[in-house]
Amino acid sequence: MIGVELFSGVGGLALGAHWAGVKTKVAVEKDFHAAQTYAKNLSGTTVVIDDIKEIKQFDIGKKHINVLFGGPPCQGYSSSNQKTRTRKNPINWLFQEYLRCVEMIMPDWVVIENVKGFAELKKGMFLKHILKGLDSLKYTINYKVLNACDYGVPQNRERVFIVASRHGIAFEFPEPVTKLPITVGEAISDLPVLKNGSSIMDLNYRAKPKSEYQIHMKGKKKKVSNNLVTKNSQLVLSRYKHIPQGGNWKNIPAELMSNYKDSSRCHHGIYRRLSEKKPSVVIGNYRKNMLIHPTQDRGLSVREAARLQSFPDWFEFTGPLISQQQHVGNAVPPLLSMAVFKKIVELT
Repeated sequence: MIGVELFSGVGGLALGAHWAGVKTKVAVEKDFHAAQTYAKNLSGTTVVIDDIKEIKQFDIGKKHINVLFGGPPCQGYSSSNQKTRTRKNPINWLFQEYLRCVEMIMPDWVVIENVKGFAELKKGMFLKHILKGLDSLKYTINYKVLNACDYGVPQNRERVFIVASRHGIAFEFPEPVTKLPITVGEAISDLPVLKNGSSIMDLNYRAKPKSEYQIHMKGKKKKVSNNLVTKNSQLVLSRYKHIPQGGNWKNIPAELMSNYKDSSRCHHGIYRRLSEKKPSVVIGNYRKNMLIHPTQDRGLSVREAARLQSFPDWFEFTGPLISQQQHVGNAVPPLLSMAVFKKIVELT
């Protein structure tokens, strides 16, 4: 199957599609560093660095495009973003460009992924717009909220998927593949011990893989890359020491939070220490939220966050640290993507 991806980011959705048997020929991504990471890891794809509004055609020769897929920017729909979570935010309307591309090429399948809030914001107004647009093009549509932890990803991450068939196929979403979610410890315990502010690209593994998930993620790698950690201040590090696994800012003594105007109004996700024996909370903007390693008093490394997103260790992130962190957090977990695309391949 031949695919084209829009709003591709670093390629989490495409990697899962590739594992399922879909070859992505063209990907469109505006962010230079995200596109650079995509091209480095998914070499069979032509990555177009451009604004989606400027795309007028897709050059893949005489081959038919079987599936058009992608995730329009989601920050404007996220429940954690109350400032721009409105119909006035132009980013929230970029899905219209997606529909324009659907009409341009009329693929056999359309796949759209976004945050759960996409289906909830303004009583589902944006979701209704997409469904109406696909229906007007005679697509048969289904949508559902899936949790990544049900599909082998060590993270509680709910995302809405819209899948539409041009040929009248009633798509049924994949059943969960696991009853016992993979935990943070099962995902990252073999990775190196790191210091606050670590800036080392390649290191030896801490230990041999101890779980099936670690074996799968490590593959044939001899050293692990992207061991990069934000350098926090001593004040922030002193706060970390007071937070138990599963705890958050509420566990920090008041005298250490005096620089906050009203520390009692902090978001519940701030200063969250991950629990070794549970799946991770959402890996979003984990640098800004200051997610804490379960046993080490520091923030997560890029590689640890990538593991919790189900990116294999051969997948290397490029660009400045702040970009790598954001790109990992924005990505679709490849194992979740694979589960959806496997069902599409089965029905084609």
